[in-house]
Amino acid sequence: MRPVMRSVALLTVLVMAAGGLFFSPARTSAQTQQVAVITSFPKELFDAYKAAFEKANPGWTMAVVPKPTSAAITHVRERAARPDVDVFWASAVDAFFFLKANNFLERYAPPAELRRGIPDKVAGFPINDPDGFFLGFAVSGYGIMWNKTYLARNRLPAPKEWDDLVKPVYFGHLLITAPSRSGTTHLTVETILQGYGWQKGWELLIQMGGNMGAITERSFGVPEGVIAGHYGIGVVIDFFGLSAIASGQPIDFVYPSLTSVVPANVAMIKGAPNPEGARRFINFLLSDEGQRLLFKPEIARLPVRTTLYTEAPKGIPNPFKMQAGVQFNADLSADRYNVTNRMFDQIITFRHADLKKAWEAIYRAERAVETARAAGRDVTEAERLLIQARASARYVHVSEKMAAEVSGGMERDAAYRSAKEREWGEVARTSYARALQQATQVEELARRR
Repeated sequence: MRPVMRSVALLTVLVMAAGGLFFSPARTSAQTQQVAVITSFPKELFDAYKAAFEKANPGWTMAVVPKPTSAAITHVRERAARPDVDVFWASAVDAFFFLKANNFLERYAPPAELRRGIPDKVAGFPINDPDGFFLGFAVSGYGIMWNKTYLARNRLPAPKEWDDLVKPVYFGHLLITAPSRSGTTHLTVETILQGYGWQKGWELLIQMGGNMGAITERSFGVPEGVIAGHYGIGVVIDFFGLSAIASGQPIDFVYPSLTSVVPANVAMIKGAPNPEGARRFINFLLSDEGQRLLFKPEIARLPVRTTLYTEAPKGIPNPFKMQAGVQFNADLSADRYNVTNRMFDQIITFRHADLKKAWEAIYRAERAVETARAAGRDVTEAERLLIQARASARYVHVSEKMAAEVSGGMERDAAYRSAKEREWGEVARTSYARALQQATQVEELARRR
């Protein structure tokens, strides 16, 4: 098939596969070839790279399929027999471990001159896959961004650590994305689980969920909501905070002490329709031009080439000088990727309204107990019941061992998966209802004269 016919056929398939999400076929000539890139990155980033790649590679166009990471993985898996994209490009390193383990990626070694100045590791984590199936092109950390104007107006302190976000003062002021809809949020959730341990990590996440004003469907919704001042604080990948700061927004950002620093990656799809296009795009990402592009204010990402940090704009940190509080285990994260996302949805995302009501009642009960204590009344029984309410409101039904045991079965058997999800959702509903009832009783006890 001539290049133009192959190019048009590929583009037609991509339009259909993307459900009309983003593609609009461009006019091509017999000399024009196309590389198709599936990515979870925001439009500001992939638009900049599309323009720069096409300028640096005359005769080539870059077609973009924008999808959340989990949907992008599904896209690749469902089309593995006849791939319709050439490149997988995303922040979530555990997604690449999953794709590699399932034989969806092709090995590629860039030319030696493109690997200069790139160390083997960042904060103890390998930048490139040792087997050559995916390559780090940028570095990412995970943290908390906030709107300084919003915090000042609401007289809120700036948070510094993950466990700050469970404080009653932040109730209703927080934003997060569901990890099932965002690979970077999944990495944040997994960082918390690895940093605090499974049990304490889930207790922290559940109470944070109770403090959330909303849970967004896309990761972009968090910085947009914080920048607009609809909410004060967001849980984000670093470039959302750093790009807002670089663009002059009234935003600040912090890396908590228990965070991870890992590479954002790129890989060639096994059986890619245009492997030459995939190689060209990966090479461009690793070139000096591609790496410097990361410093643009609207992108504000961290290059893997260490020699470029002498040119870094003000406010851009050097991740190679950072200490990561969590040595991220990507294999562990990949092994429990789906079960962790499903747990979060069943006990937090889908039960958010119930969870918020429970914690709002608990905070109200805590204030009532403090008022009663200050008035000299006996609050022994109220305090005992308050402890029970808190335990009910952050109850973790699924142990780490149980999650590992059911994970395989949930992937193989849809009926079993549905049954487990219903079980987790029902346990969460019952626990939060119990917490609400207990907190209401505490408030009544505390107000008795």
